[in-house]
Amino acid sequence: MSIAAALLLALTGPAIVPIEQVRARAAEDEIIYFVLPDRFDNADPTNDTGGLTGDRLATGYDPTAKGFYHGGDLKGLTRRLDYIQALGVTAIWIGPIFKNKPIQGAAGQESAGYHGYWITDFTTVDPHFGTDADFSAFVDAAHARGIKVYMDIIANHTADVIQYRECIGKPCAYRSTADYPYQRRGGVSGTPINPGFAGDAVQTPENFARLTDPAYAYTPFVPVAEKTVKVPAWLNDPRYYHNRGDSTFAGESARYGDFAGLDDLMTEDPRVVAGFIAIYGSWIDRFGIDGFRVDTARHVNPEFWQAFVPAMQTRAAARGIPNFPIFGEVYSETVDPGYTAQYTRRDGFPEILDFSFQAAARAMLSGKAGTDLFAKLIDGDVLYEGGDATAQRLPTFLGNHDMGRIGHMLDLAWPNATEAERLQRLTLAHVLLLSARGVPTIYSGDEQGFTGHGGDQDAREDLFASHVASYNDNRLIGTATTTATAHFGTENPIFQTIAKLAQIRRDHAQLRHGRTVVRAASDKPGLLAFTRGADDGHEILVALNTSNRPVSANVEIGARSAGFTTLAGACPARAAAPGSISITLPPLGYAICAALPSE
Repeated sequence: MSIAAALLLALTGPAIVPIEQVRARAAEDEIIYFVLPDRFDNADPTNDTGGLTGDRLATGYDPTAKGFYHGGDLKGLTRRLDYIQALGVTAIWIGPIFKNKPIQGAAGQESAGYHGYWITDFTTVDPHFGTDADFSAFVDAAHARGIKVYMDIIANHTADVIQYRECIGKPCAYRSTADYPYQRRGGVSGTPINPGFAGDAVQTPENFARLTDPAYAYTPFVPVAEKTVKVPAWLNDPRYYHNRGDSTFAGESARYGDFAGLDDLMTEDPRVVAGFIAIYGSWIDRFGIDGFRVDTARHVNPEFWQAFVPAMQTRAAARGIPNFPIFGEVYSETVDPGYTAQYTRRDGFPEILDFSFQAAARAMLSGKAGTDLFAKLIDGDVLYEGGDATAQRLPTFLGNHDMGRIGHMLDLAWPNATEAERLQRLTLAHVLLLSARGVPTIYSGDEQGFTGHGGDQDAREDLFASHVASYNDNRLIGTATTTATAHFGTENPIFQTIAKLAQIRRDHAQLRHGRTVVRAASDKPGLLAFTRGADDGHEILVALNTSNRPVSANVEIGARSAGFTTLAGACPARAAAPGSISITLPPLGYAICAALPSE
């Protein structure tokens, strides 16, 4: 343990959890807290400008602008671990902390790399967030409290450094492999280049050694001022990128195109594969982190992940980390388990972020779908490699930094809701999140009733006192405060609900490992009931009412479940008959009931 971690523990006083005990926990035993470090807490103002000088277009720092650095850092995360622990979470997914290009964008449209996804140096911490030593201290302090640390990583792209001579200062349209093959310069009738290259499907070092000229679609070049900006040094060579222009996010461009201008890596090349195995393996070796969230996973070829994932798991095991989740981001806005499941079957991801859960929760809670949508979600679990066991490990969530917050989604669906109703709806959303199968993932700020105004920058509010006007006019849920004040208290009823539900989940293995059986659902808003666990008289019944009217119904349960203990809400004391329980819920009500067998 570092000196900083030891000092923190001495000041705050929690019992030290042995690291072996932390690492022994399975992925499905966790509750995750996702945080962008720039927007959490600023404990060290000396690093606000990242060691750069000049105005905001040089340093990236402007705490009044939603698209620039605000000053949050790793020391801020470390000093607020007591707050995170009080929420009941057991793992922190930290947004990318690697050194970024501070500013990107055309004149008048600039923004900063505060979010961490514009990497230039993959080997060190961005100075805006602190130092490698600060990250080590954070990881050690989190581990001492029994909290795991998951890093957000990127292999699809780097910062936008490479330029194309054909479209300087303007968008570069995507140029396909059919119209601009690797073996011709500038199109099918162009000058022959790259003799002997057999295409990117032949993924051997010998074949890619023949791909020496990257000017098949465009003529790429690196500006003189940025010739060596990327680390490791091999990343500065345009040969290791696709160089085909901007992705349309459809067809082959989804894999080969530049993501909004970001330099798209040639992940088919074995040199790139080996390079990223070395890069991210080093973070495991040096810091003993506990897992990866993988950004833009669907934009990378399957063969890359088939090599990368087992290499990382082997590296982690050698470091004494037997359970190392690697969950890929496969963005989707529909309930389509088959779409996400392919990345566990074909690409080899052990886990995938469960966008289908988010879509189902959003549709049900916004009144746009019946509760049978949850049954569709659960029915799809069989499609994942490993079936239900894998579904138990999928990180589930209600909203995020890209699509926006669930509070905003509910406000859009129910614009005339009273403050009490807004709180009820957001509470119900978290009841579903914390009781359903999967690994609940809470987006930092949701516990304080943050809503935002939409996605992306509009959903990335500060937890420390904000100076952004478009954040400070938000109408929060469960509080009369605004984001103009710091939000590290535990008074918000949403915070208290999450903490209570997190404790219930930790205390009852059925909610972490138990199978899900949908017991009641319909094609209209109203009753959703499901049980977690085996039919042995110890199952847990979860019942939610997504409608504005009270509901009463007889719900099927296991025949051996005779009595019930209330964990949350209000539960009947006894089964109505063997295999049946009478449930009554108020509008937007819920109940979590632990069964007891007959004596």
